[in-house]
Amino acid sequence: MAAAVHVLRPLAGYNSQREAPRPMPEINVSEVAASKITEILTEENKLQSGLRVFVQGGGCSGFQYGLMIEEAPGSGDKVIESNGVKLFVDPISIRYLKGAEVDFVDNVAGGGFTIKNPNARSTCGCGHSFTTDEPAS
Repeated sequence: MAAAVHVLRPLAGYNSQREAPRPMPEINVSEVAASKITEILTEENKLQSGLRVFVQGGGCSGFQYGLMIEEAPGSGDKVIESNGVKLFVDPISIRYLKGAEVDFVDNVAGGGFTIKNPNARSTCGCGHSFTTDEPAS
């Protein structure tokens, strides 16, 4: 009596040669924001520069976000690359921005950069300031 032979096939969409998961950037830049940032850097002839993303005290809710173009990182900055854009983040700001995303929104009221921050426990109406559970340092 012959034994039945079963041919095993991988499930659809299953990759038997698993790739190691890539670590997610501590701060992400959406494709739309990356395109806008690259456009600005091109206009200003600063393609080698990056975007400083920071948090500082102030605003209606205690902290506010800041964005500015810089030619090079400062001492102690974390350099993060996301969607082809270099981000420079100081050690204090990175604590408040882990997992955040820089995005660009364009609507009838105008356009601008926004930060989607999972660490923000509340934001004010302007969307530029926030509070966290962590006390300010």
